[in-house]
Amino acid sequence: MSVAETGASGTPAPWLTLIGIGEDGLDGLSLLARRALEEAQRIFGGVRHAELVAALGKSVTPWPSPFEAGVGMLLAGRGTPTVVLASGDPMWFGVGATLSRALAPQEMLVLPAPSSLSLAAARLGWPLQEVEILSLHGRPLDLLRGVLFPGARILCLTSGADAADEISDLLTDEGYGASRITVLEHLGGPRERVLAATAESWRGAVAALNVVAIEAKAVANTPLRARVPGLADDAFRHDGKITKREIRAVTLARLMPVPGALLWDIGAGSGAVAIEWLRAAPRSQAIGLEPDDARRATARANAAALGVPHLDLRAASAPDGLAGLPAPDAVFFGGGLTSPGALEAALAALKPGGRLVANAVTLESEAVLAAAHARHGGELARIAVSRAGPVGGMTGWRPLMPVTQWSLTLP
Repeated sequence: MSVAETGASGTPAPWLTLIGIGEDGLDGLSLLARRALEEAQRIFGGVRHAELVAALGKSVTPWPSPFEAGVGMLLAGRGTPTVVLASGDPMWFGVGATLSRALAPQEMLVLPAPSSLSLAAARLGWPLQEVEILSLHGRPLDLLRGVLFPGARILCLTSGADAADEISDLLTDEGYGASRITVLEHLGGPRERVLAATAESWRGAVAALNVVAIEAKAVANTPLRARVPGLADDAFRHDGKITKREIRAVTLARLMPVPGALLWDIGAGSGAVAIEWLRAAPRSQAIGLEPDDARRATARANAAALGVPHLDLRAASAPDGLAGLPAPDAVFFGGGLTSPGALEAALAALKPGGRLVANAVTLESEAVLAAAHARHGGELARIAVSRAGPVGGMTGWRPLMPVTQWSLTLP
């Protein structure tokens, strides 16, 4: 039966076959994959993929730029036996993830090949489930800063021949110059090559098609940046407008970051709360509203330095700046509580099960929280923190400003 015919159950067989292909080209394809290629009336793929299957003598349509235009071309021929060629596993940082958002699962047959990450783990002897996977292909290199800790094993999908140099420079800059980096080129093919050195001693030209493996080792006095909320205050640049470490840890515990969730950080200041939200949960998002240009620039620098350059900062205030934003899973008020209508607008936008946390240090803001607690319920708490400091030749307690915190979780 052809891959485009109807199955015995009467359900149409997939018209689209996603074929993962490795550096070994046609030799690495299954019989099913080769048959799909032979029967396809249309084949899409990159220039490298076309070279790998050139022996079949079939035309391969290259993906246009922008990529979305190619998806439109693909869908225009819906129902026609079609093959899309992809590197390795199409569902692992690949085209399959994009197409799965436009097509029903029963329209596609996915035939993955070993991904470059699987091959890299095999060469290094690393259990893949214990490895941090990071795609730097078309993404900011600063993301690497967010996954560094002593002993981390990291596999990086890269964007070209300069990646190893850029990664070694970043590691050295972060205090991880003693880390071992291994560059694995053209994995699974006749041109496979493996190079290794410490980050601080790395020198050498590499092929554009590579995976970079990192065994993180910190030099002396490199600060540890845990992903559990509560980074030291000096991990952030700020002008004094920052939610202090102890209060920040309590605040994030109430906000409850989970993978994929969206936070609104209103009155973002240094960005500390939003940054810790993003570090704590993979695939999470955060939008920070901060009208002050200097503070917004500082928050942007903090986000890059702490590995979450995707923090979305807006030059706006609540409530006006909330219009048109995607509905949040959580809202934090570090400022702006006294703006008329801001708190109610945020509450109205929250998704079911959403969490709102608001901190106040002034009497005026406390009055807003007391009134909100009376109207909506939730929990009202007073948080007082003192830190030990010198008093003459001895040591005594120096209190921070007490914080009134209102928190609410919607049904």
